[in-house]
Amino acid sequence: MENRINIQKVAPAAYQAMFGLEKYLSTSKVDPILLELIKMRASQINGCAFCLNMHAADARKIGETEQRLYLLNAWRETTLYTEKEQAVLALTEEVTKISNHVSDETYQKAAALFEEDELAQIIMAIVTINAWNRIAITTKLTVG
Repeated sequence: MENRINIQKVAPAAYQAMFGLEKYLSTSKVDPILLELIKMRASQINGCAFCLNMHAADARKIGETEQRLYLLNAWRETTLYTEKEQAVLALTEEVTKISNHVSDETYQKAAALFEEDELAQIIMAIVTINAWNRIAITTKLTVG
């Protein structure tokens, strides 16, 4: 695999800004398991092996089950995810695939289930993992 730019080394201030978002999210009202599901689902859609590997391990550490991790890409086909998780997974998919826009239906469902400040934090979590995915994929961060 070819070597690409190491942004963390070349532009550490940019990485620190991204870590600032992570620090903010770690103190948010959003359930840590839900944050990991957001990170996993966006990373599945984006095909980011580096982030999938990291967040699967993080999710397991905080109690997420293997079964739910394995079925995440088919979450609509199972009853393993709560109504809130389903709303956030739908929002994650639409924000990640932003060229199709976020439907009013998806947004309204999430807005009905979460307080406004928590919904803002969820949107920021989705945006942040998509940024990380793009950094990891563009720079070819490798697993292992």
